[in-house]
Amino acid sequence: MSALYFFLLVTLLVTDISCRGLNREKKKDRQLFLSRHVVADGKEFDGGVLVDEDGIISGVYTRDTLKDLSLENDATLQVIDGGRWALMAGAVDSHVHVNEPGRTEWEGFATATKAAAVGGITTLVDMPLNSIPPTTTVENLKVKASTAKEEIFIDVAFWGGIIPGNENQLLNMIKAGVIGFKGYLIDSGIEEFPNVEETELDAILTTLNGSDIVLAFHTEAPYGDGKNCDNCDPILYSTYLASHPPEMELKAASILAKYIPKYDVRVHVVHVSAAGVIPILERIREERIKAGSTRWRGGVTAETCHHYLTFSSEQIPPGHTEFKCSPPIRNLTNKEKLWDYIRDQRLDLIASDHSPSVASLKGPNFMTAWGGISSVQFGLSLFWTEAKARGYSLSTVSHYLSSGPAHLIGMQNKKGAIRPGLDADLVFFDPNASFVVTPDIIAYKNKLSPYMYRVLNGKVMQTYLRGQLIYSNGEVSEKPQGQLLINEDVVFKL
Repeated sequence: MSALYFFLLVTLLVTDISCRGLNREKKKDRQLFLSRHVVADGKEFDGGVLVDEDGIISGVYTRDTLKDLSLENDATLQVIDGGRWALMAGAVDSHVHVNEPGRTEWEGFATATKAAAVGGITTLVDMPLNSIPPTTTVENLKVKASTAKEEIFIDVAFWGGIIPGNENQLLNMIKAGVIGFKGYLIDSGIEEFPNVEETELDAILTTLNGSDIVLAFHTEAPYGDGKNCDNCDPILYSTYLASHPPEMELKAASILAKYIPKYDVRVHVVHVSAAGVIPILERIREERIKAGSTRWRGGVTAETCHHYLTFSSEQIPPGHTEFKCSPPIRNLTNKEKLWDYIRDQRLDLIASDHSPSVASLKGPNFMTAWGGISSVQFGLSLFWTEAKARGYSLSTVSHYLSSGPAHLIGMQNKKGAIRPGLDADLVFFDPNASFVVTPDIIAYKNKLSPYMYRVLNGKVMQTYLRGQLIYSNGEVSEKPQGQLLINEDVVFKL
């Protein structure tokens, strides 16, 4: 046995990585995370990740190169060995509706970020609507950030909102640290967050032209007369599906495609459901790149969500409105086309679109029930369940759930990968474990889920935020360790 392996063995005997360590103050020692299955930068190997005293990754090593580090006499080194658990970058969920303040009974920062930590998410981005007030001014951002400040168990960033007439607020919100802006071309369903009209897009894009900020849109636009099924049964999912045909998404994408070439603005399409959206965006991306754009993916990107990759419309029973979302879950052929896009890297990232509500807003009527699916806790397992069945590796999971969203929000040099210089946001994930989704394991506030009693493959075993253990063995740390990823000097000076 080499001196290094003897040292590591002895260290492991005295290193406490159980949940008893969750509530201790942050250690200042360096850390060495070991795994037989490190997932880093598209590679998977037996090795380790060295983390400095500030929780920043200082080195990534194979097991062989670890022998050259001369760590045997380093008494300040804490060794955490996950064995055969995969060691992955923490997931970044760029699309989460936390709803606090104003609709805290739907979801709050404490419950949402605890659930995220259980699910291996180390950074989430809160959407600007569903809370009261919505994040459409710096003053409103301050209200939301003040509410979140002492409650977050993982790092939290914020989207700003685009509504009619708030163009004069956008630059100040950028200075305050929002990662981008979200808008609608159709009624959002939230009175405090009205949609913009196509005639307002020039003013919005002119204001943001040349900035590094991303402009995201819910890609549905009004289509037809809205009377797709006057006498249909509202208990049937097919009735709701007919009211949101794919043409609504295609029309919205086509509207954006007319404006994108005129401006140097990053444009992102959230929660793509209809597969036909992607070719429309790809044509505009190719034009951008040919014109010399050096932005990530030509500054034209798109996401889809776990529910579109897991379910098809044929599976949804009558009256089960926990499946309702907007855009809707479409048929099996459409679902498999989205998986083709995953295979060919024609999509850029996957997000949860965690959009919870209280049970009283659901009920059996698909036409009146609140549209939103809760899943922030289960994203890694949801994607791995489907991806593993299709023969994909954990590198694919990390690409779409960590690296892609980190690039979207402009934090690729801080989050989303195992690489020197980035935050040591790490997850030990057992790809061979399985579990059943039951109400007692759900950490978010309202226990409504279309995944209830479903068997999922892959389980998050431990979650680390900047090297600090925040989740292990069913227990989340008592003390919130998260940070607000905003310019607090600007926000809290108001």
